[in-house]
Amino acid sequence: MRAATGVQHQLSADTPVGPATAVITELAAGIRQYTVNRVDLVETFPRESAPPKGSGIVLVPWPNRIRDGAWTHNGATLQLALTEPAKRNASHGLLRYTSYRLSARTPGSVTLAATVFPQPGYPFQLDTTVSYSLTDDGLEVSHAIVNVGDTPAPVAVGAHPFLRLGETSTEVLTLRVAADTHLEVDDRQIPVSGAPVEGTVFDLREGRRVGELDLDDGYSGVTFERGRCEHSLTGPHGRQVVLWGDENFRYVQVFTPRTFPNSGTDGVHQAVAIEPMTAPANAFNSGDGLRWLAPGEEWSPRWGIRHEGLAGGS
Repeated sequence: MRAATGVQHQLSADTPVGPATAVITELAAGIRQYTVNRVDLVETFPRESAPPKGSGIVLVPWPNRIRDGAWTHNGATLQLALTEPAKRNASHGLLRYTSYRLSARTPGSVTLAATVFPQPGYPFQLDTTVSYSLTDDGLEVSHAIVNVGDTPAPVAVGAHPFLRLGETSTEVLTLRVAADTHLEVDDRQIPVSGAPVEGTVFDLREGRRVGELDLDDGYSGVTFERGRCEHSLTGPHGRQVVLWGDENFRYVQVFTPRTFPNSGTDGVHQAVAIEPMTAPANAFNSGDGLRWLAPGEEWSPRWGIRHEGLAGGS
């Protein structure tokens, strides 16, 4: 049976702590597997399955949601398809179910490309690529988005990785999110205001146990050191997986569902997605974090997953 996510691009590299492997899918240029020294650092799912809960996919030209799928441009209301019909939102961009074509590859890297064509609600054209590279300390992800149309185009970028630390139960991991502001939302998960996390259950700056959390929440006020933000999961013995982003990624969504399907077996478990975003939900209406690319302009945000303490294996 052909994989439900299309061609499986398998990467491998030797690193100082052991072999690293990854599987990147044709569908949505998603991360289906990433392992270092026999330790899984993302949630995996079978070849025969669609990405559960958007696991690992790329989100372009917007992450998260747009209320009613509607926004105003040059005085006209534009209507996107409602891909989250239960809440009447347009969700996770226009490439979620798109086949990415191979552009370049080496044993330890791959570049995939896809075009956003003009369509109802988004009358712009973008050429996009995403490159994955295995390095000594992690998986680096580089996006390139070019406006190939003749008018300025609104763009935001996100990704949907679910992180893990091998066989350690996610519930006992400590989640740290370096962000000062929680995005308060309405019943359709559209931001209505921002509130300081200080003194609230949403304060993850010093870390909280994942098992205590039930979140599908956005954050702004992301803090940066030396040009990077870092959010992390830490295990009981100090092993750590870190989601980092460059200065374009000033927002993050944290999602801790308790119904993530077990890979290859029956049952479910709690998982945790740390989703880097260059703009929050409803950015086409609020303008927050939204980037307008001039005709011919290219934008190249970068993020990645790095690891610490994996030399001992799984």
